Amino acid sequence: MKWKKFTLETTTAAVDLISAELGGIGIEGIEIEDNVPLTEKDTKGMFIDILPELPPDDGTARVSFYLDPDSDTEGKLREVREKLTELRRFTDIGSGTITESETEDRDWINNWKTFFHPFTVDNLLIKPTWEKVPEDDRGMTVIEMDPGTAFGTGSHETTQLCIRQLEKYIGLMKRAGVKEGIEVLDVGTGSGILGIAALKLGASHVFATDLDENALDAVRENLRTNGIAREEFEVVCGNLIDDPEIQKRAGDERYDIAAANILAPVIIALQGEIARHLKHGGIFITSGIIDDKAEEVRKALEENPEFEFLEENTQGEWVNLTVRRK
Repeated sequence: MKWKKFTLETTTAAVDLISAELGGIGIEGIEIEDNVPLTEKDTKGMFIDILPELPPDDGTARVSFYLDPDSDTEGKLREVREKLTELRRFTDIGSGTITESETEDRDWINNWKTFFHPFTVDNLLIKPTWEKVPEDDRGMTVIEMDPGTAFGTGSHETTQLCIRQLEKYIGLMKRAGVKEGIEVLDVGTGSGILGIAALKLGASHVFATDLDENALDAVRENLRTNGIAREEFEVVCGNLIDDPEIQKRAGDERYDIAAANILAPVIIALQGEIARHLKHGGIFITSGIIDDKAEEVRKALEENPEFEFLEENTQGEWVNLTVRRK
């Protein structure tokens, strides 16, 4: 299906106002382009591998939006222009010119295929569904994971740090003769990759949470792709930190391992709750922690009387901290 793309030339000062007005008339999914550099504060809490090199910020910006060609395109554009006329009365919106082009759904989908190829994390091979298993990697345990609306293809350093810890501690438990199955709690599951990796590595059951409803759809699709039954991987939408219903569903002293690949402030808030859900001797694996936040998270974990600190690992600027419930 082809979509009409409209690009509005404006100013950086007017972007927020224009975005709000577009949302108010029912236009969703806008795209903003400008040359305003991200600050260090902005990037510290984001999963960004490489920042683009930008030309100097000249105060201009482009706001693009998309309309179904079968809809009343002219009527919607008339509404946009009326809103721009109103905004001109109290802010500089620049030229306000709108140009039209066309795009197709397949452009959005196939873009990922240029960048995402099979890769290994120790003894796991992670690959998109459209790629074949490389000859040299035949015989490895395979996870199929396509980029989607939820975070986690396995390519990010934080995800790889967690997968390696899952492999290590599930392996140790199996060698120690854990007989009743290994239960895993995956907090902030995203695409479900950590829970899926845990099952592939020998866990028996995963209970996962996420705040985003889209994550639940992504997990279910990825379970289907990897041949994992839903009863092996239970996923719910909600916040384990402060939602009594989610806390009750998770259960107390149930898990051998808990994993949380989320941001440092969330881990600090979570560590006060997570211990009650772990068995005594259970392992809490954390990442999503940028290096200059590691000491703050480590301090919170070490000051929690429920935990014994085990190890710290790094990959690039990202840190994993792992503790054991006493």
